[in-house]
Amino acid sequence: MARIGVLYGMEESFPPALVDAINAMGAPGVEGVHLKVGGVRMAEPSGYDVIIDRISHDIPFYRSYLKNAALGGTKVINNPFWWSADDKFFNFALAVKLGVAVPPTVLLPHKQHPPGTTAHSMRNLEYPLDWNGIFEYTGFPAYLKPHDGGGWRNVYKVHSPEEFFAAYDESGDLCMTLQRGVKFQEYFRCYVVDRRLVHVMRYDPGAPHHQRYVAGNPPPAPELQARMVADALTLCRALGYDLNTVEFAVEDGVPYAIDFMNPAPDAGAESVGLENFRWIVNAVAEMAVARAHAPSEEPELRWDRFLAAGVGQ
Repeated sequence: MARIGVLYGMEESFPPALVDAINAMGAPGVEGVHLKVGGVRMAEPSGYDVIIDRISHDIPFYRSYLKNAALGGTKVINNPFWWSADDKFFNFALAVKLGVAVPPTVLLPHKQHPPGTTAHSMRNLEYPLDWNGIFEYTGFPAYLKPHDGGGWRNVYKVHSPEEFFAAYDESGDLCMTLQRGVKFQEYFRCYVVDRRLVHVMRYDPGAPHHQRYVAGNPPPAPELQARMVADALTLCRALGYDLNTVEFAVEDGVPYAIDFMNPAPDAGAESVGLENFRWIVNAVAEMAVARAHAPSEEPELRWDRFLAAGVGQ
């Protein structure tokens, strides 16, 4: 019996619905279960054929466990090796290379020295920074946000150098990016599953969390929808993510990709709404069952192989 384990934390609605959906498919020789793990012995198989990861970004123990599971042949969604290596600033740079529209973005050094370091550790850092050049590049308003953060945490909208420096002072030892603000007329969040399915959702980032997914999900113009679908697939195929959300802020008809490192995206019925919830549950369940039925391959024991898009998937 092939086992699909769902690894999760505080989520209440998505994981049990996903396990139920997998089992309701009646796929021969496949069962969905709520994953259990204790002390992990090195290089031993995990006992799961497929694992859907919803929490390792918050729990280092789980991330290391998933890497060990992939070493033993488990197909992990999403790739724990690439997820560990990825960051949002790199994603923006990659998008530019891929021809996807992104706002001008600058990576900034830590305002405070990271723990265990001193000014001597930063001897290669240009000082003072060319702040005028940076502000000219990004313009205002702009967003100061962590280079690898999520959930809208530690995000500041700034309208002037004075506001920027006040926010930068509050960022502590976080590594931040400064990104030109998009004066958007429309905003969308897209589920991307299996690097082939895209579900476009109208989204209001300024609304309370439980009201951000616009009721009724009014569709975008056909040309805009086609471009967002194509760009979302381009990004997720390049990054190797099999479950992700890509956010687009649309200014004057141009969809700017502003966030696409969400490999454990919000999927709670209480926030995304029942229509979107049903779509994501069914799409992920079908992907997981297909992975369970796919032939297993002995992983090649090289770091770059694990980092590659197809590892454990």
